[in-house]
Amino acid sequence: MCLFWVIKSQDFTSPSPRRIRIIFYSTRLDWVCSYLSDRRQYVKIGQHSSGLFDCSSGVPQCSVLGPLLFAVYVSPVGNVIDSFGVRHQQYADDTQLYLSMRVSDSAQELDVLRSCSTAVRDWYLSNNLLLNADKSQAIVLGTANQLRSATSIDSVEVAGVALPVATTLKSIGVILDQRLTFNEHATALVKSCNHHARAIRHVRHLLTESVAQTVACSLINSRLDYCNSLLYGAPEATMYLCKC
Repeated sequence: MCLFWVIKSQDFTSPSPRRIRIIFYSTRLDWVCSYLSDRRQYVKIGQHSSGLFDCSSGVPQCSVLGPLLFAVYVSPVGNVIDSFGVRHQQYADDTQLYLSMRVSDSAQELDVLRSCSTAVRDWYLSNNLLLNADKSQAIVLGTANQLRSATSIDSVEVAGVALPVATTLKSIGVILDQRLTFNEHATALVKSCNHHARAIRHVRHLLTESVAQTVACSLINSRLDYCNSLLYGAPEATMYLCKC
């Protein structure tokens, strides 16, 4: 049985030159520091704008370099997680923890997760980041027999917050269910493809055949191809949903 936990972080503080030096040197380092420093911003609503104020944290939104800098900045938290023997993955502002356990040892393993999540929260706070518990999720994965034996695990305490155990969890665009049948993912995939197919139908008379094919491939095939290797070995009922 496996416990899968996804946490969200926010409020990124500008990296110091010491951290950036991991990937940049000399002139490039000066350029990156200039990119992150001496920035100002304001709020505009309709025709009304606030005054300018200094922005001492964060990276420019919708930037190409921002996610890379954020990944570099939060990468040391992996050492904190590893010290508890918990597996993890990091992607942008998502940190995913995996904990394999037996039902008989679940109480002890959950204590490890509790301690690990508290240490992660403390690391975030000490580095001007906030662990966003409202967007964090937990799910228990296992066989049908294992899940029946684990019905007592209805919530998981993470960094002082009790998270209810979800029946499904979305990870980087893929919906995971407790038995990894991917039924929910296939259903959502088909629904999304049908939605875009109907949208194309409304403007089909305005498009040439080649343009219509290009649009269909862009909107529909890209969704069918995304992470489709996960469906290898999926139950026949799940594959049937994708064929309909």
